[in-house]
Amino acid sequence: MIREGEKVLLLDPRGKKYIVTAQKKDFHTDLGIIKLEEIIGKEFGDSIRSHKGYEFKILRPKIIDYLDKMKRGPQIVHQKDAALIVAYAGISPGDFIVEAGVGSGALTLFLANIVGPEGKIVSYEIREDFAKLAWENIKWAGFEDRVTIKLKNIYEGIDEENVDHVILDLPQPENVVEHAAKALKPGGFFVAYTPCANQVMRLREKLREFKDVFVKPRTIDVVVFEQEVKKDCMRPTTTILAHTGYITFARKR
Repeated sequence: MIREGEKVLLLDPRGKKYIVTAQKKDFHTDLGIIKLEEIIGKEFGDSIRSHKGYEFKILRPKIIDYLDKMKRGPQIVHQKDAALIVAYAGISPGDFIVEAGVGSGALTLFLANIVGPEGKIVSYEIREDFAKLAWENIKWAGFEDRVTIKLKNIYEGIDEENVDHVILDLPQPENVVEHAAKALKPGGFFVAYTPCANQVMRLREKLREFKDVFVKPRTIDVVVFEQEVKKDCMRPTTTILAHTGYITFARKR
């Protein structure tokens, strides 16, 4: 049963999504007004009608819905890249992550959903406006129990110890390699997301200086080909989600 104050996903007849809170308040859409207090006491999977008679399905919001509807400022790490970061670094429930370059907080939300309430994320950010926007998104998604945002330049050092992963979305990740070598526990992963090849080359050169600390690094680039499926034809869509960023992984020995 849905309780007052709980967040729900409303799906309109066109497939458009809205994340709202079950409360004593009217919600206005172009398909009519919905009295959100009528959601209280319903079950996920039930429906509610607007004053114009349009039916909205009530669903439990998933992380993909929060990522789609979050407030955005700077460019985010795309979901295809976030998924590969989780897969290749083996990020798991209960992990302790230090990240830097929080931006709008999209990657933070993705990771917070994975590590769960027993996990912990400390996010370094030097811009107060980005930190404020990210924190609004983190609270809105309900992850303030496991995320801390720190207004500090990670190039100057990492305060935390025995960290499972250090994940960066920064222009100069090579400046964090030495700090990460000290902060990571054995077996932990250093991960850097970088849009440009010259950034990768600088990072890999720095990692070579720490070859006794990190196992042989690997760098990947993810391309997504969505398929257009029709009754008589299946083919790749004309728009391809190609390069968004290089992802470099290095595991501490």
